Amino acid sequence: MDRQKMKVKVCLVGEGAVGKTCLIRRFIQDQFDDRYISTLGAKVSKKEIKVDGPSGGMDVDMTIWDIMGEKGFRELLKEAYFHGAQGVLAVCDVTRKETLDDLEDWVAAVVKVTGNVPIEFLANKADLKGQMTVTKADIQSAAEAHDAPFLFTSAKTGENVEIAFAKLAQMITQRAVA
Repeated sequence: MDRQKMKVKVCLVGEGAVGKTCLIRRFIQDQFDDRYISTLGAKVSKKEIKVDGPSGGMDVDMTIWDIMGEKGFRELLKEAYFHGAQGVLAVCDVTRKETLDDLEDWVAAVVKVTGNVPIEFLANKADLKGQMTVTKADIQSAAEAHDAPFLFTSAKTGENVEIAFAKLAQMITQRAVA
């Protein structure tokens, strides 16, 4: 059976310095860089991943949008940035609980533009176990409010990064096929 192809647009949202760019870099190039460089505007990356489903496989051509986390820019960019997005990774930093609280606004901003698309919550920097202020219950309740799955990830170690993107791709393709 021929594999179907699907192009999808995915956005990462969250405050500045939660690790959105690092997650993308880990996913696309399998690299990690400790230097923090604030994303200016939006940066777009691409990667094809294979999703296997009950109706055969699908090659998902992901266009991944990374947006700067500064609040002032959210208003300026959100329409263009979120427009056409079919999935969202909502990212917080496990060492800064306020970044989880702020995700509510980010998710609301996306849903306003995209309607109800698959969302997955990522509690990033899970390698910093000793500094965690976000508990499993915290991220679980934020995710459940949106019927969304969640994962603890680490762009540094690569923990769950591949799985996070693959899971979102699977959620998007299931919705497309349904």
